[in-house]
Amino acid sequence: MTKAQVVLPRTGTETLLEPHTKAARLRALLYSPELSFLMEAHDGLSAKIVEESGFKGIWASGLAISAALGVRDNNEASWTQVIDVLEFMSDATTIPILVDGDTGYGNFNNMRRLVKKLCQRGIAGVCIEDKLFPKTNSFLGDGQPLADIGEFCGKIKAGKDSQTDEDFCLVARIEALVGGWGHDEALRRADAYAEAGADAILVHSKKSAADEILAFMREWSGRCPIVIVPTMFYGTPTDVLHKAGVSTVIWANHNIRAAISAMQEVCRRIQSEHSLVGVEGEIATLQEVFRLAGNSELADAERRYGKAREEIRAIVIAASRGADLGELTKDRPKCMIDVRGRPLLRRLVSTLRKGGVRDVTVVRGYKKEAIDLPSINTVDNDAYATTGEAASLACAASHLEGGCVVSYGDILFRRYILDALLHGRGDIVLAVDALSADKRRGGAGRAADLVSCSRRFTGNYLLEKEPAFLRRIANNLEPESVDGEWIGLARLSARGSELVRGEIAAMAEDGSLASASLLDVFSRLIEKGETISVIYIAGNWLDVDDVFDLAEARNFL
Repeated sequence: MTKAQVVLPRTGTETLLEPHTKAARLRALLYSPELSFLMEAHDGLSAKIVEESGFKGIWASGLAISAALGVRDNNEASWTQVIDVLEFMSDATTIPILVDGDTGYGNFNNMRRLVKKLCQRGIAGVCIEDKLFPKTNSFLGDGQPLADIGEFCGKIKAGKDSQTDEDFCLVARIEALVGGWGHDEALRRADAYAEAGADAILVHSKKSAADEILAFMREWSGRCPIVIVPTMFYGTPTDVLHKAGVSTVIWANHNIRAAISAMQEVCRRIQSEHSLVGVEGEIATLQEVFRLAGNSELADAERRYGKAREEIRAIVIAASRGADLGELTKDRPKCMIDVRGRPLLRRLVSTLRKGGVRDVTVVRGYKKEAIDLPSINTVDNDAYATTGEAASLACAASHLEGGCVVSYGDILFRRYILDALLHGRGDIVLAVDALSADKRRGGAGRAADLVSCSRRFTGNYLLEKEPAFLRRIANNLEPESVDGEWIGLARLSARGSELVRGEIAAMAEDGSLASASLLDVFSRLIEKGETISVIYIAGNWLDVDDVFDLAEARNFL
């Protein structure tokens, strides 16, 4: 009898109509006339990835879960520890999970308790194998002893009698072929296990070809569906397995193996290069981690149930030409200079948006029509040639409210710097490069924005938790007082925006605004007793003032 001819024992029909519970959906997969596939997962994250990839069911592999916990696949992880992992997997997904239950973790009594707990946690089914407890992985050694048929049938009956979900599936795994007990023994056990109430039979083989499985299928009575694990005979086309009457194929350990390979390579590269630069573009972004973890749902819930969350906007000051770049800025401002195929400003705006800052206002000036990026706000400082950065920021005063990031328009920085800044404490927070303490800029380009702080950068993670505050900021500090360079990136709280907006208004009133820099704004606030916080960084940013900086920017990306 082929799979398409198997009927569901519980309903007497060939398919379940619109199964709603996870267990019912697993049962429908096992009895479907189409070949079904279960993909291995070993924790909540991998389970969610399996579901997003389009699989209709998950195989919670004992080998993979044990490996993820750092122990051997010999029942070294207790069944309660496995249950804890399964609970996270079940909560993270909507598709059914068939768990690798090894030998049932003991005798019939252990089996009863296991099935009850699985049902409580929404697990759709369990697969138990007819070996001895504690189990040994099928691919280790030869001639492994098998459980007594009568005893194993007792476990099956105990499990079925203990399920609290009528659709919960119990799959009996036969190890006779793996253990060298032969074809006839496998068929004898399959018939006995089906008679005992198993919902499906898993027939396992570690041969490199599917001959044993196909021979079994030719003589199988078809009393219940057959599940296989083609880890070793992976070259066999799935249509061959389907035509033989196989119900379900389990891809049993490939996610954990893929994860191991990827982690080994990333660790090797970071260790050898002593840098993250080489791997950062090849691994999942933090935003992808947050997406998979469901942070967007939490944000929605916070908007519904919690205190309203502050939206962060950005103002980018990009009014200057950048005369040191010569002919390159003849028809465009330096913020629109091409850096490996994309304008500098576009790369900056992209970094802001990837960090969650969506509302971006750019202050234009020189050749303002060249700044034509989509989905940005623009304001113009038509007096850019005779005014400084503070006057440019004043042009965007109507946007300077609430949480706000203020940035120079000619800088590039790694996104983690923005993340750190957004999480920094204080009404005004500046990103300061501690490695630029000795940096001096000559010529017509912008001089280094040097800072003196309440404490120096330590490089010690624990000590860096202690806050640092700005004491002075200027282009001409005494060398011995310099603790770093402000990179041109600041974050303002709602109060911080109000403070800066108020100070700009005061400077306009006293006539100092036109020639003032942002350093002057911060210095005046410090003189009035306001606290400005500092987040220390160590490189991984640059500004573009001349052709040498431009060459460095192309290498930076």
